[in-house]
Amino acid sequence: MKPLKEYNIQFVGLKLGKHHFDYQIDKKFFGYFEYDDFNDVNVEVDLLFEKKSTLLELHFKIAGIANVNCDTSNEPYDQKIEGDFNLVVKFGDEYNDENEEILVLPHGEYELNVAQYIYELIILSMPIKRIHPGIEDGTLQSDILKKLEELSPKGLDDKEQSEDIDPRWNTLKKLLTDK
Repeated sequence: MKPLKEYNIQFVGLKLGKHHFDYQIDKKFFGYFEYDDFNDVNVEVDLLFEKKSTLLELHFKIAGIANVNCDTSNEPYDQKIEGDFNLVVKFGDEYNDENEEILVLPHGEYELNVAQYIYELIILSMPIKRIHPGIEDGTLQSDILKKLEELSPKGLDDKEQSEDIDPRWNTLKKLLTDK
């Protein structure tokens, strides 16, 4: 992965206090991470960067739309994305990112690249199962949905009751109820 230079924040030259950074994320951004699950993406990132004397606080907020394929019907649709994330950057002897909310940078560092945090926030803001809104409200008509309906098991309860049950099983079931 190449470092994305436009996502570097040089905090050494910044005054103490709050600073705003805005980023527009598109499909090209995800190409750097070799992530291709999105057909198209348009997400705005609002980063509130607060520099204090001994640490840095970053407040990420994202909002936008990603065009993805439905997990059930494979039909493309626009999935709304919203999320936020807080990161505290402290300074220490060596780099440490074991804690997901606290980053420790060596004392000599002068900049921070936020691309990885934006990438992870967008990916983790996506729902686990992507369902086309037309499936949920029943308005989507698709050959795949028709085939799934056709192949779905029908009347399992009726089938189980109509089959002749071996009488030995009925005798064993009585043992469960006789106490």
